[in-house]
Amino acid sequence: MSEAASTPSDNFDQAELDKFGALAGRWWDPDGPQKPLHALNPVRLDYVRQRVALAGARVLDVGCGGGLLSEALAKAGAQVTAIDLAPELINVARLHRLESGVQVDYRLQSVEALAGEMPGAFDAITCMEMLEHVPDPGAIIAACARLLRPGGRLLLSTLNRTPAAFALAIVGAEYIARLLPTGTHHYEDFIKPAELAAWLRQADLQLEDVSGLAYEPWRNRARLASRTDVNYLACARKPETGEGDLG
Repeated sequence: MSEAASTPSDNFDQAELDKFGALAGRWWDPDGPQKPLHALNPVRLDYVRQRVALAGARVLDVGCGGGLLSEALAKAGAQVTAIDLAPELINVARLHRLESGVQVDYRLQSVEALAGEMPGAFDAITCMEMLEHVPDPGAIIAACARLLRPGGRLLLSTLNRTPAAFALAIVGAEYIARLLPTGTHHYEDFIKPAELAAWLRQADLQLEDVSGLAYEPWRNRARLASRTDVNYLACARKPETGEGDLG
């Protein structure tokens, strides 16, 4: 599917460039409203690079937002397709592509629709900080499984549904430190690792790893951690054709 076909129009007049240029600047400003995301991004990229040979790999970034991880993956050598359902964010990402020159194929499209068009097309799929924002996370994972080639990997990050996550990600980040806009997260939509594992099994994906992701706002630094009670990353693999058969 071409970029032109994925949106009503991929042309921007100057007014539109000006309108979204301000948002693009804020999204990509490491000291702006997306400051925590900028701190998380290198850790997310390293997590992917440890599990996927990115040079020349076909990678899909689901829920790409303004393109922070998408561009990082492309800079690491991947051929990146990035999708989101928010027109404003796709426009922000495309605007930043004009500034950076980093080539990413941004599409205003759902992962379910893309799965119908390009099954088995990707070596790896990333879906970061998205599952807790959708009504049916299992459907997202199932679509990602269809999009992966055999042997491909799905890399996820989300928030655990624990008192610690409520205290830090909602009360602390949104109401006390004001690191995120109020209402960014809803506790009931957070996902326990066991629930994520069940959706992965239903999609015939093999869970390989779950790692904690810690953010230290006083240092504006993120790192992998052993504790998974707030943020966590996960990696799952699509078995090779015939893998696991008895004979």
